[in-house]
Amino acid sequence: MNNAIRVAMLALGTAVVSPCLAHGPVEPEHTSTTVADTSLGTVHFPITGTDDHRERFERGLAYLHHMMYALAEMEFTALSAAAPDCAMAYWGIAMSRFHPLWVGRPSDADYAVGEAALEKARAVPGLSERERAYIEAASAFYGDWATLDYESRLARWETRQKSVHERYPDDLDAATLYALAHLATAPKDDHSLGHQKAAGALLEHVFQHAPTHPGVLHYTIHAYDSAQLAPRAISAARAYDKVAPAVPHALHMPTHIFVRLGLWPDVIHWNARSASAALAFPAGSSISHHYPHALDYLVYASLQCGQEGRARAVMDEMFAHGGFQQTAVAAYGLAAIPARLALERGHWQQAVALKVPQVGDFPWEKFPQAEAITWFARGLGAARQGNSSTAQQAIVELDVRVARLQSAGEDYWARLVGAERRAVAAWLAMSAGDTRQALAMMSEAADAEDALEKHPVTPGAVMPARELYADMLLRLERPGAALEAYERSLASAPNRRNSLAGAAEAAQRMGLHEVAARYARQMEAQCGEADAAHPAHAPGRVRLAGP
Repeated sequence: MNNAIRVAMLALGTAVVSPCLAHGPVEPEHTSTTVADTSLGTVHFPITGTDDHRERFERGLAYLHHMMYALAEMEFTALSAAAPDCAMAYWGIAMSRFHPLWVGRPSDADYAVGEAALEKARAVPGLSERERAYIEAASAFYGDWATLDYESRLARWETRQKSVHERYPDDLDAATLYALAHLATAPKDDHSLGHQKAAGALLEHVFQHAPTHPGVLHYTIHAYDSAQLAPRAISAARAYDKVAPAVPHALHMPTHIFVRLGLWPDVIHWNARSASAALAFPAGSSISHHYPHALDYLVYASLQCGQEGRARAVMDEMFAHGGFQQTAVAAYGLAAIPARLALERGHWQQAVALKVPQVGDFPWEKFPQAEAITWFARGLGAARQGNSSTAQQAIVELDVRVARLQSAGEDYWARLVGAERRAVAAWLAMSAGDTRQALAMMSEAADAEDALEKHPVTPGAVMPARELYADMLLRLERPGAALEAYERSLASAPNRRNSLAGAAEAAQRMGLHEVAARYARQMEAQCGEADAAHPAHAPGRVRLAGP
């Protein structure tokens, strides 16, 4: 276990938990080597074949429900080699290339592999009607992949999964996969959260019959991963690591709920465990994307505790590694961590100096939403310092990323990066003295970001636009409006340190001494001691004076 991760856990008074792996590290994907013998939860899925084949299939299915896709595919591939007439092994391979809730869509290579696997599955004689239903559901997504848009095929998959569930109402996996499909088709700007509530209700029902099913626990957390619904998932979150105590994503996933509730010590502890486990579960010869993903959450929580030293040590250890899995998930964590360290602490010159991390031959050009993080940080840092040339350059680069995302059909990310671009432009206008234009653009950026649900790949915005709007109002000596904006930011991102400190400062300026003291106490109660130099204690940033 890395020293910085160990320190993060021990400093919170928690036990250091290392994964217990009976057979050592996982071999490269697409081999027939058995994976580590570790608890994965309980799945029961009858298939045509021997008991040995069923056991291996169920192990792969458990990994699939944990979203440990490389390991799932390895199990299904090994099963297909051992039993070429096992149709569901090919279904598993196809499902392992289809990641409906992850950032980034399947590549052409993924589609080709999935389509070919399903063709083999359909060609196997003697399929049961249930097996055929599962295979046809997956085929609804892969069919016409070269000509039909992603959203339409996602909707077709949901329709077919619903049919499988309705046809086999006692099939637990049919229910959990339908819930997953319903979550995958949830509109990104639907604040009624209708899909999430419906999926959660179905999963809560299934939980009564299968409390240790990995998909039930995992997808319940996804269903309730919102500020509004997070309290409903506390039981699932607290149970998930007990079901799969060495699986990286099972250790990480509960922290989606802990982040929503601002429970920073839990976020730090669980992601330290997840990152350690992820190093023992490589993706072939690469470090799994579960490692930087967990560390992004860990760093975010450490910064909310005011513990920059710990966060920086974790970042340094991450970049001491090489050979990261080349996915959008890894790209996001690698780009977000250094940006958070600069922006959360108001280190504007450090932000200006950021570059897209150079980690081997990582293909950044494939991930414009991640590249945009660095340009957002550079642009905001430059604008806050009055460096107009660098801020303008960042705006141009962000425009390029928006265009690339739009052309790729990534509407969610295009809108989010567009909001970041407006935030940089707003602070540039502020530095030029055009306060009216600055406030208008910053308000627009906040509204645009608020209209989008937080994506599961991130613990939170690199810098929330609503918080930046509040900062601007406070700088312009409008503490009443600033306090309202900080409170709106805290409603969706509870216990964010900068928002709490800003709300305390705004209330203090208004003479609301009890309100200011309440926010100050809330900030100081989060995690214990913060670094002494945290800007929340610095004169001129946010003062926490008493009445």
